[in-house]
Amino acid sequence: MTDHHTLLQAVNLNHAYGSYHVLESVNLQLFAGEIALIYGPNGSGKTTLLLCLAGLLRVTSGEVRVNGHTLYSDERAVRRDLAFVPDVPHFYTELTAWEHLLFIAAAHNALEGFNARAEKLLKEFGLWEARDLFPHHFSRGMSLKLGLVLALVRPFKILLLDEPTSALDTDSAQRFIDHLLSLQEKGAAILLSTHNADLFSKIANRVYTLENAHLKSG
Repeated sequence: MTDHHTLLQAVNLNHAYGSYHVLESVNLQLFAGEIALIYGPNGSGKTTLLLCLAGLLRVTSGEVRVNGHTLYSDERAVRRDLAFVPDVPHFYTELTAWEHLLFIAAAHNALEGFNARAEKLLKEFGLWEARDLFPHHFSRGMSLKLGLVLALVRPFKILLLDEPTSALDTDSAQRFIDHLLSLQEKGAAILLSTHNADLFSKIANRVYTLENAHLKSG
């Protein structure tokens, strides 16, 4: 259930590569306890939008606010409140899967109860037996699962997901959806992009469509 407390907001957001405009006058609002969907064809700018919202790609113009903090002016607070999982997660070559989780938890002051929390997540996503392996040995599906677990092992108020089930099997996708619903009940704001709107349409509070550089709600 949403409580109408705005956790993420984009105001007149624009992004262009030279003369090519990917995003034009994008306005978006995400409330606590809300799951919102961004749907659009390949190349419509969904990944670009999420990267801009996550602060990993600078906007050409406009403003992004995260839980009342303006992106870039208070980046430390933004990083504390926001977690982002790309469609192709990147990992450190010298760290095992378990060491990745430990590193992320330590970076976010979330070491209390870490062992039990990490073990539970790894088992739920079928990665427990691979916890001491290096992620560059992982399949695409395993890599995506680890990226999701790395987000879930730390606290956050906003979760951004780029095609989070693109390489997941049916059981893993359902477990992930169950996690989203649990996070929603706890008041997290969740924004995800997908090509498979049918998979998430039943749990989404709002659906955005991104096409021809413009974002539309409804």
